[in-house]
Amino acid sequence: MTDRFYAVGDIHGELGMLEEAISKIERDGGAEDRVVFIGDYIDRGPDSRGVIEFLMKGIASNKNWICLTGNHDQMFSMFMEDHPRTPLQIRIPFHWLHERIGGRETLASYGVVVDDNDVMQDVHSRARTSVPREHIDFLDSLPFYHEQDGLLFVHAGIRPGVPLAQQDNNDLLWIRAEFLEDTRTHPYLVVHGHTPVSMAVHYGNRVNLDSGAGYGNPLTTAVFEGQNCWKLTDSGRQPMLPKPL
Repeated sequence: MTDRFYAVGDIHGELGMLEEAISKIERDGGAEDRVVFIGDYIDRGPDSRGVIEFLMKGIASNKNWICLTGNHDQMFSMFMEDHPRTPLQIRIPFHWLHERIGGRETLASYGVVVDDNDVMQDVHSRARTSVPREHIDFLDSLPFYHEQDGLLFVHAGIRPGVPLAQQDNNDLLWIRAEFLEDTRTHPYLVVHGHTPVSMAVHYGNRVNLDSGAGYGNPLTTAVFEGQNCWKLTDSGRQPMLPKPL
């Protein structure tokens, strides 16, 4: 019998959408099946704190969940270090508290309101006081990928042609063009997020589940049986067939 896996795309602080995603999984019969979350639990949406607490509670209650790390989760963790850092992969002039990134919304969910006139040192100090250490420890503990039964779940993608054991973690969190534009068959069907699309798409060698939650768009939940996949909707399964190249 083929194992069944569920996957949830980039959540971006949308707790209500996450709760509905779990409801869809349970209605599909997968309450006990493995669920893989693709990363980016925070930023942009209204309740990043609630999303982290929901996931932590589920794992603590022995849910069959795997939470992967995303680049936004990494940025949050790096900001919360003794001396805040910015990932080298981010474009100038962006940083985690830039309005396009969403760090301000994350801190607001912890009661830390950020203003353009604030000094970074003060914001950092207030964040360190308000954000529970266990939330950062949780984000720091998350794996970069999960491989099983011909499927590779990862946040951003892989560098094509490089064995999995030799992949750079920064690529797994940040890669775009080199992965997205490559049409070669990989050793596995790659299930990823990171790059928003108007709706989840199956490209043949990869499936992109980032449908823009956090930008006012729906959160995608999918089910995989072998390399066959379906999107879960309010009315049940909708087949996701490979898009013609």
